[in-house]
Amino acid sequence: MSTSAPAAHRAAPPAPSVRSHALRDASTMLRRNLTHALRYPGLTLGTIGIPLIFLLLFVYVLGRPLAAGIGTGAAYINYLVPGILLMTVTAASTATAVSVCTDLTEGIVARFRTMAISRASILVGRVISSVLQTLISVGLVLGISALMGFRPSAGLTEWLAAAGLITLLTFAVTWVAVALGTLSDTPEGASNIVLPLAFLPFIGSAFVPTDSMPAAVRLFAEYQPFTPVIETVRGLLMGTPIGNDGVIAVAWCLALTVAGYFWAVRLFNRRG
Repeated sequence: MSTSAPAAHRAAPPAPSVRSHALRDASTMLRRNLTHALRYPGLTLGTIGIPLIFLLLFVYVLGRPLAAGIGTGAAYINYLVPGILLMTVTAASTATAVSVCTDLTEGIVARFRTMAISRASILVGRVISSVLQTLISVGLVLGISALMGFRPSAGLTEWLAAAGLITLLTFAVTWVAVALGTLSDTPEGASNIVLPLAFLPFIGSAFVPTDSMPAAVRLFAEYQPFTPVIETVRGLLMGTPIGNDGVIAVAWCLALTVAGYFWAVRLFNRRG
C-alpha cells in the first residue's frame, strides 16, 4: 500500500522571480510616494501655480496685443494653451527634483538600501508617482483653460496622440529631474538647478511663433527640444500643420528619457 511522501520531501512552491520582487517593491515605493503627496499637497499643487499665472497674464493682459501681432485674432488662447501645458510638465520637474534630493539628504533612501528591496524600485516608484502627479496637473490646467475659452478642434484620435506625446515628454522630463535632484546636495540647490529646464518652453514657440524672434534667439528656439513638441501638440489639438515636428518631438522625448535614465541611475548608484 502506498503512503504519502513526508512533508519534508514534498515539492516546495516556486520562489518568486527577481522580476516579481522588483515589481512588488516598485509598487510599494509608488504607494509610499503617492501617500506622501496626498499628505503634503502643497508642493504638488504649487507646480500648477506658475503655468496658471502665465495663462491668466497672457490671456487677459497681453493676449490682445499679442493676438494682433501674430494674427490669431481673438483666439490667442487657442495658440497659447499647448505651450502652457508643456510649461506645466517642466514646472513639475522642480517638485520631482526637490523630493528626490530630500529623500537622499534626510536618510530615508539610506534606510531603504539596508532593506531587502530592489534598489531600482526606489527610482522607478519615484518616476511613476511624479508622472502621475504631473499628468493630473496637466489635466487641471487643461480644465481651467477650457473654462477660460480654450476650444480645440481635435477629434478622439488627435486627443489620444496629444496625450501620448505629453505623457512621453513627462517621462523624459521626470527622469532628467530625478538625475538633477540626485546631483544636488540640498533641496534648495535642487530647486535652483532645474530652473533652466523649467524655463526652456519660454524660449520656444509657447507664446509667439519662432519666426517673429531675432535671428539668434530664433535659431535656439527652433532647435531646442520643446518647440517641436509644442508645435506637434498645437497641430494635433488645433489642426495646424505639423510637418516633421511630430517625428522630431518623439525623437527628442526618447533621447531625453534614455539620457535621463542612465544619468539618474549612475548618480544614484554613486551616492550609494
